[in-house]
Amino acid sequence: MLETVASFGLAADEKAEIKKNRLLPKDGGEGKKRIAIVTGVHGDELEGQYVCYELIRRINSRLTELNGIVDVYPMLNPLGADAVTRRIPIFDIDMNQIFPGGENDSPWEYMAEKVIEDIRGADLCIDIHSSDIFLREIPQVRILSENKAKLLPHAKRLNCDFVWVGNSAAVKPSSLSYALNSTGTPCLVVEMGAGMKITKSYGEQLLDGIFALMSDIGIWTGRIGEVSNPIVSADGEVTMIHCGKSGVFIPAIEHWIGICEGEHIGDIINVFTGETEEEIFSPAAGMVFTLREYPVVSAGSLIARILGGGR
Repeated sequence: MLETVASFGLAADEKAEIKKNRLLPKDGGEGKKRIAIVTGVHGDELEGQYVCYELIRRINSRLTELNGIVDVYPMLNPLGADAVTRRIPIFDIDMNQIFPGGENDSPWEYMAEKVIEDIRGADLCIDIHSSDIFLREIPQVRILSENKAKLLPHAKRLNCDFVWVGNSAAVKPSSLSYALNSTGTPCLVVEMGAGMKITKSYGEQLLDGIFALMSDIGIWTGRIGEVSNPIVSADGEVTMIHCGKSGVFIPAIEHWIGICEGEHIGDIINVFTGETEEEIFSPAAGMVFTLREYPVVSAGSLIARILGGGR
């Protein structure tokens, strides 16, 4: 059942609208548990689009096994998606920096407030993000340390490769997830893939985890697949690698592999002179969970993140 969560008028008789699809069991949703699946806060984050499509398709094909309410919000920033831009075009706003919003503020802060109101009270929310066009991330859950006790059991069931606890940079006070967790609605942030891409295998992996969580909560009574046990890591176990020169990055490793301390990660090359400006070596052993996707770099650009000492 398609519903409009919030809207406001634009020029030329057009509207900005945020919509959701509410899936209900055949006996109705009164008194049932509820889960919210949200994506598209940034217009260039498309990995969650396939997840929304496939989640709705699978539930509709096995509706007798649904025992709760599933609210799917496929695109919170529809203007950004239409304009192929991360931020809200014209307004030049990062939507994930205006929550919880306010009814008497700008139109998009009003929209943000309506989104919070609509999701608030759900038994769980999953906020799906991609990386940007510059970096590629393996499927991961990011939670703040103060929410660890409440969220970690859910995070471990999402079938992601690891859970990053304490990554405050990804869960800012102005974000959707922070606003929901602050008001008592548990919200997990999933990050996977790269901007402007859909990685079907990542989507399938996350879908298995979503159905497992729905089963745990009592929303899904059907068969679920096996979910993997993720590595759980804190900020202190993550090594950031930045380049020191500008140029084009040519990787010497693959994404999500184990590397040794001192191993060659890649080179920064100069396409004008045919020279290698910088050779980059790993300062630590571990797993490469973030790797540069867009090859053109400036001095100081992030090249990789390495996860070490997980537990």
